[in-house]
Amino acid sequence: MPRSFLAVALLFGWSVPSIAQEAKPPAETRIDGPRQTTLIVRMQGPYDADVPLQVVCYFKRTPDSDARMSGAPVELDKHLGGLIGSLRSRGEFGGEELETILFDVPAGTIRPKRLLLIGLGDESTLSGERMERVGRTALREAARLGVTKVAFAPLIRDQGSSAIATGEVERAVTRGVLLAYETERRLQEEGFARPFALAEWVVEAGPKYYDETVEGVKKGAGEAKVEAARRDPRRFSARGR
Repeated sequence: MPRSFLAVALLFGWSVPSIAQEAKPPAETRIDGPRQTTLIVRMQGPYDADVPLQVVCYFKRTPDSDARMSGAPVELDKHLGGLIGSLRSRGEFGGEELETILFDVPAGTIRPKRLLLIGLGDESTLSGERMERVGRTALREAARLGVTKVAFAPLIRDQGSSAIATGEVERAVTRGVLLAYETERRLQEEGFARPFALAEWVVEAGPKYYDETVEGVKKGAGEAKVEAARRDPRRFSARGR
């Protein structure tokens, strides 16, 4: 805040907004999920989320993929000093379907503590079914790490792709996450998995696609609820506790 404005404000008795008032939190929509999980759509980038695990997705690298990339993935890689771009250009993370790589994040780079990259495979064959598998993969990695809060950004539009609608992407991912989580919790109940509870699943969205993302998450959550209710209720194994 300029000093001149502050002096004039005090002279005339105007109220002076605090720094906290000026820095508004990002817009978000909260949706109740199963088993005390909260689904959150938040207008935020993948470098700003204060979470133990941030998940982002990349298509299989092509000769023109770097030139087509803009927005969040470009900024993310800048914060990391070119780490992702180097791995991709050297062929050490090519973005093959469901390929993963996990990073511990150094202090002073991005807010998430860990970063998980998941490959989307060939852009031309992207589908809702594949995005559902991406959701399952992300949830199972979160369970393996034991993190309670996860942020997710598909980065599909920022990679120059309009292969499938944004709402369809989030419908499929949300469905995959929640159905995988239901399996995980049932395995815990039978003694085949260590305790793990997903408190928050945060979906990051830009202003242009925010409303469509919210609707997609709601639809995916509804579908997962119906599908979970149809599952065989019998125990997986007679050997569990």
